[in-house]
Amino acid sequence: MQRVKHLKINTTLLCLTVCISQNLYAESESQDSTQQLPTIKVEATRSDTSVLNTPASVYRIEQQQNQNNMGVNLTETLKGIPGLQLNNRENYAQDLQLSMRGFGARSTFGVRGIRLYVDGIPATMPDGQGQTSNIDLSSLDHIEVLGGPFSSLYGNSSGGTILTKTKEGTGRDSVELGYSGGSNNKGRADIVLQGGADQANEPSYVISSSYFDTDGYRDHSAARKNLSNAKLTWDLDDGSKINWITNYVNIHADDPQGLSRNQWKQNPKQVNDSKNEYNVRKDINQTQTGINWTKPINDQNEIYSMVYLGHREVTQYQSIPSSAQKNPRHAGGVIDFSRDFYGADLRWTGKDLLPNTRISAGLAYDAMNEDRQGYENFTLDHNKPHYGVKGNLRRDERNTLWNLDPYLQVAWQFLPTVRLDTGLRYSNVHYESKDHYITGSNGDDSGQTDYNKLLPSTALTWEITPEISSYISYAKGFETPTFTEMAYPTSGTSGINFALKPSTSDNYELGLKAQNQWGNFTAAVFQSNTRDDIVSAGSVDGRATYQNADKTLRQGVELSWNKKLWKDVTAQASYSFLDATFDADIPNSDPKKVIHSGNYIPGIAKNQAFVGFGWLPESGLNAGVDVRYMDKIYVDDLNTDTAPSYTVTSLNVGYIWKNKDWKVRSFARVDNLFDKNYVGSVIVNDGNGRFFEPADGINWSAGLSVTKQF
Repeated sequence: MQRVKHLKINTTLLCLTVCISQNLYAESESQDSTQQLPTIKVEATRSDTSVLNTPASVYRIEQQQNQNNMGVNLTETLKGIPGLQLNNRENYAQDLQLSMRGFGARSTFGVRGIRLYVDGIPATMPDGQGQTSNIDLSSLDHIEVLGGPFSSLYGNSSGGTILTKTKEGTGRDSVELGYSGGSNNKGRADIVLQGGADQANEPSYVISSSYFDTDGYRDHSAARKNLSNAKLTWDLDDGSKINWITNYVNIHADDPQGLSRNQWKQNPKQVNDSKNEYNVRKDINQTQTGINWTKPINDQNEIYSMVYLGHREVTQYQSIPSSAQKNPRHAGGVIDFSRDFYGADLRWTGKDLLPNTRISAGLAYDAMNEDRQGYENFTLDHNKPHYGVKGNLRRDERNTLWNLDPYLQVAWQFLPTVRLDTGLRYSNVHYESKDHYITGSNGDDSGQTDYNKLLPSTALTWEITPEISSYISYAKGFETPTFTEMAYPTSGTSGINFALKPSTSDNYELGLKAQNQWGNFTAAVFQSNTRDDIVSAGSVDGRATYQNADKTLRQGVELSWNKKLWKDVTAQASYSFLDATFDADIPNSDPKKVIHSGNYIPGIAKNQAFVGFGWLPESGLNAGVDVRYMDKIYVDDLNTDTAPSYTVTSLNVGYIWKNKDWKVRSFARVDNLFDKNYVGSVIVNDGNGRFFEPADGINWSAGLSVTKQF
């Protein structure tokens, strides 16, 4: 019956897509198609195609259309992208909760299962864990979001890919000074210096730095953040181009942790420990730099190379009681690690070496060395624990990881209106852990393991008319567990959980795109069948463990539309339906804890919708309004409770004044206009029942920036 249900859903969605295609085709035939529409190029699929002719769900967001905000979180920019679920925890210690078509929803902090890039430099660690905190919105130019099968082009942990690109210096030298503030004593000051090159072989530059602090919406949720980003660009005489990017971020953030349902209803602002005895908090310090170089050899051949390196330090104090740490194999309640990470990518592209064919071949290398310690989060004072301090050492290990992935990508326009895109990547990841904490009954937990998978992908694109195209695609997906997910075995012992297996998936997509006088429209029907999916095994006192689910199923439909309605008035709308379920039982010795096939995967909304309108002239008054709907979200594998559905509305207004040398920009906005009391995100499978992370009520922000050219 389950298989029949899947077949009915797929058939219904396929019929919906076909009907939309026929309707759009009829409209395009009946309208005057002589109007020239702008071509929007995308880089995410590395195929040098427009959005309309790209055989994948890919979306491009221009930052200049999202400037009426403080510029702190990606939630301010990434709005209305179908298939993308982006939740703000109101918790700067744990970053945003981001998932794509359900991949990554398990994460209690950071980003899993989705690859992040800044100017071609990975913002995802080699083990697959990423963070959005080092993405500088002050110098951001645009973002491309790639979902579906073609994400596998990026290898391990690419259930989706988000590529951000910062601005390049242009024109005369200028300085921009800005300040914005808002509810909960939020404040952000920033400065941006930029300038173009006077002649070839000289660098253009963009240097940005900001300081942000807040008392936080909830008790014990204060945070401060320093972020700096610098980019130098050389356009050389021989046609080659070099970008050098350096980024630094430093964060100190208190962590209020999740609440039970009763706590949330009583007071959503409270910290889960009323006495705040544990003083849960996190400190992050990261520096990263990278260079990419594009070199055309001749009209047919081009070389791309990239190298990067970085250093990251994290200290996190958790809320683990001293009684739980009496086990001699317990790793303690303080996580303290430092990582050195680095890598390179070398790619050759040949155009028309064979008729109507584009070929790319490359080799990607990534590596990470981690020095991880664990400490007790208490000291004894008259035999009573005093929490929130670093105590005795309980863990000391060196972890290393590396991968070397060869890949090949071919695009063949074998008919005037039909193109075949294929790709092949061999992803192999090598883990090793050396235990240096061997005392008493805490033995040697050293070990190593290797993961590898061949990842084919293929897509067929049909240009139905110059304004309408369709595609069908397939790819094999691969996701290894991160070191953080392997750090704690489910049995409560110490050491690395080498029993955790990588997940593999078969991903299918059927899509339709249109770009005409009716606007830009996309529709996609998809299905992902996953084996050994990495899912939560529970989270207790801020410490998460993971296990493999034999089979999971994700299927759904995504729709989007945007159009310039009249002059500078724009409209945007999107809808996502995602049916994400366990497709096989997960057994348990306790019959009440068996996860049955058909249960919904927690952390994933079945329905999402977005509508936004904007008045966006280049200068003068501008304004916008948007409405976002999020369906209920199950909090655990047993589906015992949900975070309720919600609808929130935001309003913004701004004014831009320009003359020859000066530019002044101001804005004001109100979010959650109707003061909805809702849950921003959930902590999946929290063992204490504290699943809920409340979102802010009605809140405001306003800002002013002044730019002077020299």
